[in-house]
Amino acid sequence: MGISWILIIAGLVYLVQHTIFNRWGFRGLTIKRSFNTAHCHAGDRIEMIETIQNRKLAPVPWLRLESTIHAGLHFAKQSNLAVSSGAMFQNHRSLFSLMPYTRIVRRHQVYCAQRGWYKLETVSASIGDLVGMHAATKSQRTDLELLVYPRLVSRDDIPLLSSRWQGDVTVKRWIMPDPFLVSGVREYRYGDTMNSIHWKATARSQRLQVYNREFTADPRLLIIVNTQITATMWDAVSDPELVEKGLSYAATLAEYAISQGIPVGFGYNGSLAQQPGVTVHVPPAGGHPHLEYLFETMAKLTVSYTRSCSDFLDECTLQEGSALDIILLTAFVSDAIEDSIQRLEAQGHTVFIVPLQHGLLTLHEKEASPSDVNTASGASSAS
Repeated sequence: MGISWILIIAGLVYLVQHTIFNRWGFRGLTIKRSFNTAHCHAGDRIEMIETIQNRKLAPVPWLRLESTIHAGLHFAKQSNLAVSSGAMFQNHRSLFSLMPYTRIVRRHQVYCAQRGWYKLETVSASIGDLVGMHAATKSQRTDLELLVYPRLVSRDDIPLLSSRWQGDVTVKRWIMPDPFLVSGVREYRYGDTMNSIHWKATARSQRLQVYNREFTADPRLLIIVNTQITATMWDAVSDPELVEKGLSYAATLAEYAISQGIPVGFGYNGSLAQQPGVTVHVPPAGGHPHLEYLFETMAKLTVSYTRSCSDFLDECTLQEGSALDIILLTAFVSDAIEDSIQRLEAQGHTVFIVPLQHGLLTLHEKEASPSDVNTASGASSAS
């Protein structure tokens, strides 16, 4: 047999096997991706699990999976895994080889560096033939989601700025663990803590009873994050890191307050990813399911500016009827914000400030005498 016939036969064999892998290479091949948790906090480490199964007699010489993932998820270096990063997104590529009727499970370590709502909707799969040449490519839907809640910080790291709107009594009322007075009992309501149950009254009435507390002992809390960094800021947020810090503070304060049995609400003058242009207002409620809802809402927020802080506070004035303790997390305080706070206080609400940057002073404090400014600065440093 001549060399030409050998080349012709080799070429035909190559074409046949290449055609087989091109047409039927993905038959019996299943690709699944999942996270070991549906949600976590920024700074946590989780796993992304890839399961690839070849349920046919023919092998898969090589299989390459490629997907685009947000850069807020950092993948640990592993063999047969390549990650190339860009400014916002990164390309995730992994390589496999499967024998007949084989299943491979690979676990990728993922560091959740940034809060967000991450969607891995599709993965591109490419297979090769017996000689290593590319045979076919297919896009497969995964519909994989991960909610990364804001990073929780120590409550000691959250500064509380004294101002003319809040006094020591208000701050101590909220921050002290249990400075309250008890006045009788009432029936159990959803969200009440176990340590508030009055067991003797429960035994007498045969219905779950808890200690009834005065207004100072049963506050409702509304936490507001202001995405407006300066009074002149328009449209785009000029310092997203300050907004992220505010959301971390808000998540930490909400978790602590709800653990103490305090109903908590949330306000945000930016918007949700699925509702652009609409500000966020969650009424106060208690219980772990509500805390999870708050965390989920915070994870889905975009760093955006939809409405001025003063207008948003005025909107809260109309929406909230009964008295609230309002925590405003903000990078600045303007005359318009001061006026809105005064209107809130005139309706019985209590407002105090958590600064998102050092040296935060109100405009009135900046215009005050040097001694007053020094006193205000000392109070901020002490907090």
